[in-house]
Amino acid sequence: MFERLSAVEERYEEVTNLLCDPDVISDTKRLRELSKEQSSLEETVTVYREYKSVVSQYEDAKAMQEEKLDDEMREMVKMEIAELAKRKEQLEDRLKILLLPKDPNDDKNVIVEIRGAAGGDEAALFASDLFRMYTRYAERHGFKVEVLEANPTDIGGYKEIVFSVSGRGAYSKLKFESGAHRVQRIPATESGGRIHTSTSTVLVLPEAEDVEVEINEKDIRIDTFCSSGAGGQSVNTTKSAVRVTHIPTGIVVSCQDEKSQHSNKDKALRVLRARLYDYHMQQQMAEQDATRKSLVGTGDRSERIRTYNFPQSRVTDHRIGLTLHRLEAILEGEIDEVIENLMLHEQTEQLKSHAHTA
Repeated sequence: MFERLSAVEERYEEVTNLLCDPDVISDTKRLRELSKEQSSLEETVTVYREYKSVVSQYEDAKAMQEEKLDDEMREMVKMEIAELAKRKEQLEDRLKILLLPKDPNDDKNVIVEIRGAAGGDEAALFASDLFRMYTRYAERHGFKVEVLEANPTDIGGYKEIVFSVSGRGAYSKLKFESGAHRVQRIPATESGGRIHTSTSTVLVLPEAEDVEVEINEKDIRIDTFCSSGAGGQSVNTTKSAVRVTHIPTGIVVSCQDEKSQHSNKDKALRVLRARLYDYHMQQQMAEQDATRKSLVGTGDRSERIRTYNFPQSRVTDHRIGLTLHRLEAILEGEIDEVIENLMLHEQTEQLKSHAHTA
């Protein structure tokens, strides 16, 4: 482990020096790549340097213990050794996590697709609640949300809503949200006071850059049509809505949110690029057997991952058995505790798997 850490520190220093090189500064692509690499190594190097400092202090304190000391001084040294030993252990644990292989998509922006599934109007209203929850969460973290496509219902829900969340580390935070989200509540339309169960599905895709997914013009078919509002009525007479079909995979993306055909085409291609990137990732994962089946972020997308129970103000994440009794705050975007526990669970599983293969 320490050989690897030493190599990481060496590379960090090398990259830092390269970033001062005039040749690198004048090469925008190389500068961007090296800045990204420096940023990805920074935390590991900072923690490793603190660890080395703590080890040095710990050894000095142990050596001091061998000297002739009065009782008060001996007690102080003993306390310092205990504190340093505890900090040393904490830093070792942190370094083990920092050395785990990183998901190459973690720093990416994301495209999120929410669809009302089982439950008709109530499922569509819940899809709207989930969209609000993620929007609030994004605001708290300084992420930017942009709606790419929305299919609203007459009563304020969404049959489907597609939006992007932009900001460093957006995918690392939201990747665990893919799956079926279940709601249990008494709908406003229910006169008998019976609790209904409805479901909305969430799909989180890392947003792919042009260089990662090349879309060949001859592989796509673009159709234009008049956009429609809630209930299906046409909202304008110009053919500004765009449907893009990727012929080799059969993936279809429609976008009608913007008034101009050009803007809708751009947005549709962004969603298509993310879906194609995900399509290739899913194929690769299928080829890699069950390597990642133990990790929470890559399960079956139809799997029920979380229940939101209104009568009990309860939210339960079924993958890690976490239950919180503060549903209102969670729907206002306070989902950090859930996300942090899911990240911790994944790291623990990775550590177990590494210990097993080591």
